[in-house]
Amino acid sequence: MSKNEGKVAVITGATGGIGFEVAKRLGKDGYTVVLNGIDDEAGAQRIEELTADGITAAYYGFDVTNEEEVTANITKIGKKYGKIDVLVNNAGGLGGRSRFEEMTTEFYRSVMALNLDSVFFASRAAIPFLKKGDLPTIINYTSIAGWNAGGPGAGIYGTSKAGVHAITRALAKDLAEYGIRVNAVSPGTIDTPFHAQIKSANPDVFASWKNNILLGRLGQPEEVASVISFLAGKDAAFLTAETIQITGGQGLGI
Repeated sequence: MSKNEGKVAVITGATGGIGFEVAKRLGKDGYTVVLNGIDDEAGAQRIEELTADGITAAYYGFDVTNEEEVTANITKIGKKYGKIDVLVNNAGGLGGRSRFEEMTTEFYRSVMALNLDSVFFASRAAIPFLKKGDLPTIINYTSIAGWNAGGPGAGIYGTSKAGVHAITRALAKDLAEYGIRVNAVSPGTIDTPFHAQIKSANPDVFASWKNNILLGRLGQPEEVASVISFLAGKDAAFLTAETIQITGGQGLGI
């Protein structure tokens, strides 16, 4: 019997990229994994793949920027399983690029909603069920952009991720009395579809990114998933309000 059998992990934005690797890893760790996404076809395919791998999995399609949808679905999940042990707020993204002078309020709000509002909505809805969990925890994603404010046109992405860093610590303070731990990971450049556009349009630039990473290569999604597996488990039972940089030493100079 797995040490995590009977435990439930909810992962938002989990139909591809890092999120799906996290779902696979936690599934192999013995959790029942509940994936969220907005592409129902991809969701169904991912559940097939996980089930074929012997993992107990379910999919709930909803938009993490929609308060009503998030609250309704997280509540459904919590009621179905009677608790939530792990919430991984994986959903997020660049949302496009815009310099501040030309930035529309709509663009600003959409990026903040995707990266910061989503964490608030999902965490708030999950708290009553995390209180019933075993070693309950919330794991958020900030980014190296939360410290360096992102590249050209990614300033509001960096701003939203700095907000995630702050809300992680605020939630940790707020929920400590219930034994709910809250931490974050901060991935650097991970080789996922997130970077697909620049990888295809400007492969030389993409390849050059590794020159700014001490370890001389891009990260892999599995390397983020392994840190999340650690944060979810008992080996991290005394860890809260922390952000773990998963960057290979990016930006420290070589």
